[in-house]
Amino acid sequence: MPVLRARGGAGSTPWLPLGRTWLGALAAGGLHAVALSPWVHALAGWMPAVLQTLALACLAWLLAPRRPARQVALLTWLYGTVWLVGATGWMFVSLHRYGGLPAWLSALAVGLLCAALSLYLGAAGWLWARGRTGHSLVDAAAWGGAWLLAEWARAVVFTGFPWGASGYGLVDTPLAGLAPWVGVYGLGAVWAGGVTAVVWSFGPGGRGGLRLAGVAVAAGGLLVAWAMGRVSFTEPVGEPLSVTLLQSNVPQDEKFAVERQGAMLHWHAQQLVSARTALVVAPETAIPLLPSQLPEGYWPSLVASFPRAGTRQALVGVPLGDFEQGYTNSVVGLGGVESPYRYDKHHLVPFGEFIPWGFRWFVRMMNMPLGDFTRGPLVAPSFAVRDQRVAPTVCYEDLFGEELAARFGVPAEAPTLLANVSNLAWFGESVAIHQHLQIARMRSLEFQLPTLRATNTGATVVIDHRGQVTARLPANTRGVLEAHVQGMQGVTPFAWWAARAGLWPAFALALLLVLRRGRPRH
Repeated sequence: MPVLRARGGAGSTPWLPLGRTWLGALAAGGLHAVALSPWVHALAGWMPAVLQTLALACLAWLLAPRRPARQVALLTWLYGTVWLVGATGWMFVSLHRYGGLPAWLSALAVGLLCAALSLYLGAAGWLWARGRTGHSLVDAAAWGGAWLLAEWARAVVFTGFPWGASGYGLVDTPLAGLAPWVGVYGLGAVWAGGVTAVVWSFGPGGRGGLRLAGVAVAAGGLLVAWAMGRVSFTEPVGEPLSVTLLQSNVPQDEKFAVERQGAMLHWHAQQLVSARTALVVAPETAIPLLPSQLPEGYWPSLVASFPRAGTRQALVGVPLGDFEQGYTNSVVGLGGVESPYRYDKHHLVPFGEFIPWGFRWFVRMMNMPLGDFTRGPLVAPSFAVRDQRVAPTVCYEDLFGEELAARFGVPAEAPTLLANVSNLAWFGESVAIHQHLQIARMRSLEFQLPTLRATNTGATVVIDHRGQVTARLPANTRGVLEAHVQGMQGVTPFAWWAARAGLWPAFALALLLVLRRGRPRH
């Protein structure tokens, strides 16, 4: 097996044999994927960050010797592919079990998608290697920029697919204090650069001063992040709001079955009408039919149960529209002076809610309802509930914090409470439920606002403005969660800059780090 030697710079020791190097990248990517699982989180809240950090540390060790750019690209692509297959393998459930695709084709589709998405990390690694200077701390900072470029591209290009982003594994660490300042991708970049700097400082080429600098980077970074997280940009507004969150636990293969819909409609109507809290929230497509398709009198009776002058209000997931105007995946607000309120989902799911150009043949092979929706506006008004302004999102829309930030452009109209309605039954009892919960916690950290989540199968929770779950229903059970939540008003630095420029400032800073001018050291 051939062995190559480094050409100077950080880590001037011989390389591992090439075969072991590639296997090391694959194993490290797998460890990163394991870190995102709920079983690891159940051991301890900080355990995902530890495993994720070990995974990146392994990759950083492999990148320490100066390698040709094409080899760095291959290493990082292998790492990213395994990481994403483990993080998003739950797509197989929706494609095979509910979409009707053969198992081999479903597995192939997931694998090819993850391999394609990992090309961003491979390209960022190639770009980083081309401009490497040989100065460990400088190159480590540039690696943080390359990491951000890869995660930025995955979040933006072709409508974005940011599941499994590294920052979500850090929600229970001191580094999470950076979230209201730089957002999840900035958080991931700081983590990637910091881990790499520490690993290289203790590598074969590291010396006393460099190692001391690595320790200082790690300790100082954690301390600064913790201190920054203590700064409050939001403050309580109004009285705590009493809320009821519904979790219907309808299996996906029964949700659109005509013979099952009567019992489901009855249960949702019963819970909505009987709730005595100020706000009751039902999941995405809790009512899976257009109002015109519902049993006679069902929808008018439900609307009448929440009069404008009443003390109770509701947010209900329901499809709206018609053939001429198009259909929307919507949330309807009932009760209050603004009734009826309507929010139409803006960020649609490729293949599930809209069909990308050239892929209609693929969709014809699946057996999924509700396949082609119309996009709602990016900046949608909030739903006024007493003293609060509730900002709805539907399903995976809350993965896109920069789009949610657009609602904070006018501080006086900014949300005081976030509400996500979801249906993750498409993915069975997979890690998707846990990952989506971590994502919701990150949004609360970025905006320092509480979050309500009403879902079909889980996780139905209340999250406070510090990202901590304060109330929760067990997953995959039918139930009702009653709680109180304190709305918060204010705008975090992340909300401020992302409302005006999206993720472009982060992209520009990362590009400057990666394309810095420096003379490589030989």
